[in-house]
Amino acid sequence: MPDDPIRILEDKCVGCGLCVKACPFAAIVLEESAETEGKPKKLAVIDLEKCTLCGACVEACKFDAIEMREKAETAAADLADYKDVWVFAEQADGEINTIAYEMLGAGRQLADELNMNLCALLLGHNVEEKVAELTRRGADIVYLVDRPELAYYQDEPYAAVITELVKRHKPCILLCGASTIGRSLISRVAVPLHTGLTADCTGLAIDPETKNLLQTRPAFGGNIMATIITPNHRPQMATVRHKVMKEAQPDDSKTGRTIAEELAEALFLSRAKRTEFVPEEETTVNIAEADISVSGGRGLQKPENFSLVRELAEVIGAGVGSSRAAVDAGWIPYSHQVGQTGKTVCPKIYIACGISGQIQHLAGMGSSDIIVAINKDPEAPIFKLATYGIVGDLFQIVPLLTQEFKKVLGK
Repeated sequence: MPDDPIRILEDKCVGCGLCVKACPFAAIVLEESAETEGKPKKLAVIDLEKCTLCGACVEACKFDAIEMREKAETAAADLADYKDVWVFAEQADGEINTIAYEMLGAGRQLADELNMNLCALLLGHNVEEKVAELTRRGADIVYLVDRPELAYYQDEPYAAVITELVKRHKPCILLCGASTIGRSLISRVAVPLHTGLTADCTGLAIDPETKNLLQTRPAFGGNIMATIITPNHRPQMATVRHKVMKEAQPDDSKTGRTIAEELAEALFLSRAKRTEFVPEEETTVNIAEADISVSGGRGLQKPENFSLVRELAEVIGAGVGSSRAAVDAGWIPYSHQVGQTGKTVCPKIYIACGISGQIQHLAGMGSSDIIVAINKDPEAPIFKLATYGIVGDLFQIVPLLTQEFKKVLGK
């Protein structure tokens, strides 16, 4: 088509196949065309769903048979069609994950600066009553897809539905929490949309000149902060770490619109089926939501000694966390891992027991209000970040703390 960003000029193409070999994305094939001088002719055909406009085929073609519009021209024409800031409102069993409210808080600032609507995207079954809460938290529009097939999160239908809605409504920005679900889902949306995705952002802002989304995240183990932009593609997509953004506060006077979407049945199909859900047996608070966290590391020496951490956590109503070393050793499940490759926490009090404080761990808890470090090594890196440091044997100190808290709290 003449308006396509790249096309084959049939009167010049000789079907030599050089472009097929040159394409790194397998986006070009040779197909039979009409006969020429009594002989069947092959023509190159470009799959625009796979093509990234890299230009490799244009350089390879010796017959000038491939025409590609300038990227800037294509981008300028297309980007103007994208409006609004979208937030994926993650829910489980009908309850909105608090990370969605953090996204709404961040999204509100971006939408106001761009003079756009803030929209929430809610998928699930029997979740219509949750629309009001999203509106109270700042959503101007809530796109609702309520279907039995979406009662529980599954990669394929959730990704297919969101991809279709993005193509239909063209949001400028799409934000998602960097939760287990968010990380699994959002990359499956970015790929078919041929757009960029920045993972685990800790900061979002709008460039005042270009109006591009500035997506900031730690890089090289947290040693530097990288700011990433997506200037030529839309939507601009990012996942944001839990507890790094302030939640949007509820406002009972806020009103908004609800758009109930009707979609093709094929989008809800999945090759996988949920047969059973076995929740983790844990008596302490979820570390992602906890105001107080007690974490253990390699200094605990063996898995049985995590009982010291758990007992202290139960007494003070804290969540139980761990370093990566403890998880890799099989002492505690991955769901408790705090750090660059685990969960990001931001409690009021973080108590680190036997954790040296490598940069990867500090990246996941460094924003805690108060950090208490217990370690026998006075040179441990965590003491440089700690608000209070206790140099000593954790096997003596932690039980004493537990005993004293029992007295003070009357337990």
